[in-house]
Amino acid sequence: MALNHVLPRRSAPIERDRQQHLVSVPHKGEIVKRMGWAVTAAVATFVLAQSPVAQAAGPAGGWTAPSCTRVTGDGSVTFTADDGATVAPTTGTLKSVSYTHGLVALDTPNTLLATHNSELQRSTDAGCTWTRIATLDSGSTWLTAAPGGRAYAWEKSGRYLARVDGGNVTKLTSPTGDIIGVGTDKARPGHLRLAGSDGQLFDSTDAGASWKPVGKLAFGEEASVYSVTFDPTDLNHAVAGGMATGGAVTTDGGATWIPSTGLSATPGGNANLFSAVLSPADPSVVYALGIDLVEAAPSSGAEGRHLYRSTDGGRTYTRIVDDTRDTELTNSTLLAPSPVDPNVLYFEYGTYFQGYGTDLYRYDARTGKVTKSHNAFDGISAIAFNPAQPKVMYLGLEEVRVD
Repeated sequence: MALNHVLPRRSAPIERDRQQHLVSVPHKGEIVKRMGWAVTAAVATFVLAQSPVAQAAGPAGGWTAPSCTRVTGDGSVTFTADDGATVAPTTGTLKSVSYTHGLVALDTPNTLLATHNSELQRSTDAGCTWTRIATLDSGSTWLTAAPGGRAYAWEKSGRYLARVDGGNVTKLTSPTGDIIGVGTDKARPGHLRLAGSDGQLFDSTDAGASWKPVGKLAFGEEASVYSVTFDPTDLNHAVAGGMATGGAVTTDGGATWIPSTGLSATPGGNANLFSAVLSPADPSVVYALGIDLVEAAPSSGAEGRHLYRSTDGGRTYTRIVDDTRDTELTNSTLLAPSPVDPNVLYFEYGTYFQGYGTDLYRYDARTGKVTKSHNAFDGISAIAFNPAQPKVMYLGLEEVRVD
């Protein structure tokens, strides 16, 4: 099986994989990060100027923009209203080693949840104040929001699974030992789907109390699957990414899977597809991160890493961003599509090595251009958007130190 051979661009040889099983050798110093302070810039005010698209969205379920200019908390979450050019300072300084993998805005007005290592934190004032509400039985958890002010906490490539209702955390029994994706149904509270690392989907109609397998394996027997992402408007629509098998999409709940095309420039060539995200504004638009394994052959001297975009729900992909010095990509690059504009994708690259900090990128499909802002954080583990003012972007932060 072809491997992802890479050449370090910076002379730090350890890779951050954010709990993914990756086919790769070390790349770009991703796990050795450092943040010397909690914020990149103290700002007096935020001008929450919305784009025409955001203005058209209007109020969202009682949500408002944050009224503060400083976030009260331990430094794990902050926010920006200008694509990262300035970020709100925090009262606390994030301590090493910290990851904020989970961050979601709920449909309860002005309420967000975040996971900072094993801590579950909540804000009820649109991100101005954060408090710890529970300790989870996992040190690394992601969050998926659900209707009715609910969320699910889950461990990527692990079995930890819990339902969060207000301040109550109910531990659930996972139907698989390696969770790689959780999706919830906006139209049916209590209905959710989950995927295992073999590509098997599971369905629950009682808020995770019981499960049943549905459909067939995304790539067949013995395939390794990195991720499965569900369409929150239609759980039957899901996009899978596999090791050397590229991508696949289902629109019938896994009964059939259609192989994706366009991930390799060589017809029939193998590819790794590490992750994919569906645009909340238009679920036919899918953004993905992968490697063209033909391009990344050991003798080529290339890494073959790209971002891709699909406009047919994940069936066909087109390359949109290459891994270069100007747009650094890793095997675990965070992808965050705009909730109101299917043409806009945010992604990030960060490292503490040599005090580099973090780049927050913005890609616009209308122009094909990428812009970026820079800050001193070690990295951004998660991004969420304010439902009433999508220009307000919440950032879950990292602090990683190797002495």
